[in-house]
Amino acid sequence: MRILVYEFVSGGGNAEDSLPSNVLSEGFSMLRGLTADFKAAGHSVATVLDSRLAAFNPPLEAECEARVTSRAASEEAFETAAKSAEAAYVIAPESGGLLRTLVEKIEKIGMGSLNCTSSAISTAANKLIFLEHAKHLGLSTPKSLVFRVGDRIDEITESIKNELGFPAIVKPVDGVSCSGLSIVSDRRQVERAVEKLKATHSSEVFLAQEDVVGEAASVSLFSTDNEALPVTLNRQNISLNTPRTESSYDGGIVPSDSPSKQEVFSIAKKAAKSIPGLRGYIGVDLVLTKEMPVVIEVNPRLTTSYIGLRMVSGFNPAQALIDSALERKLPVDCETFGYSSFVKVKTRKPKKDLLFKTYELTGVFAPPFPISRDRSAFAMVTSHGETLQTALSRLEKNRNTLLTTLDAKGE
Repeated sequence: MRILVYEFVSGGGNAEDSLPSNVLSEGFSMLRGLTADFKAAGHSVATVLDSRLAAFNPPLEAECEARVTSRAASEEAFETAAKSAEAAYVIAPESGGLLRTLVEKIEKIGMGSLNCTSSAISTAANKLIFLEHAKHLGLSTPKSLVFRVGDRIDEITESIKNELGFPAIVKPVDGVSCSGLSIVSDRRQVERAVEKLKATHSSEVFLAQEDVVGEAASVSLFSTDNEALPVTLNRQNISLNTPRTESSYDGGIVPSDSPSKQEVFSIAKKAAKSIPGLRGYIGVDLVLTKEMPVVIEVNPRLTTSYIGLRMVSGFNPAQALIDSALERKLPVDCETFGYSSFVKVKTRKPKKDLLFKTYELTGVFAPPFPISRDRSAFAMVTSHGETLQTALSRLEKNRNTLLTTLDAKGE
């Protein structure tokens, strides 16, 4: 089967603006991992690339349908490539309705969509709608307040202080990863957090939530719409910062050992099964507190944890995505082996000859492409080991090798 895999940032979604290296490291990692797995399953894979990324001939097992230099060209190339494929998978943020819009285009073309349905994406992507939905299911969720960006700051602050307490989390209703998210502890920080939201998101409403104390985690599942199968519990490494600094998703561990694993699996399965149209790969984010797992959100798309899942899976997760989305079949054998660990590494912007050397380094899954406007770049470094300690030791070794390579004098 010929499959189009379109990743928004790699594929020209930011073609007329700067390419965010931090976000690109996650997007390219998912694109690279999924295309490699589709190829390993015997499928042919096509994609669209931003011309600035394509210029570095990135390590990618996919046929490049087009090298685009504008957002309009990216959209045109996406639709053209989709019409010549038998199936398509879109990796894009839900914010601003972007993922839903792209999936709707696939649905209108009439070829096989490997994504969740556009209606399911609408339900899951809006954090306010999902939180209300989760409450009706009897799931534990963070105490939340809803505000409009035009509300008075003193009223917002008083409500947060009296009903949630400080510190609290301020975030957009349709944000992805940690985009636009801040942790706030006083009035000035609340005002700055709202200004940050205005600058990064178009939504008129946002959420303030209690700061749930516990371990950030996620569950990777496959869903057929009617049934869901949790495969791995994953640890998330997240940095929550004040409005002056960007909060970030920094990496993770797959799988994560937890005595509450089966309880978490049951909760994630219940959440995934409850939204009609969720199919293929699904991610459920939670916080594991001492009392109970608290559900944060459902991600109706591929998540960065996929790059860890594929390293420990005894099956091909990309084929499982196809089977669950198109054939309504869940994988039978979901055994995993060992542990994978992955981390985003900030580096200085490398010269081209040093960049090419990183393509050959063990564990450098997303090279530090020198495409940002500042002097920095981000790489995604991975590792695998039979034990967690072995995986973490190898991750540190791979990270140090990358940094040492980039410290060499390039031409």
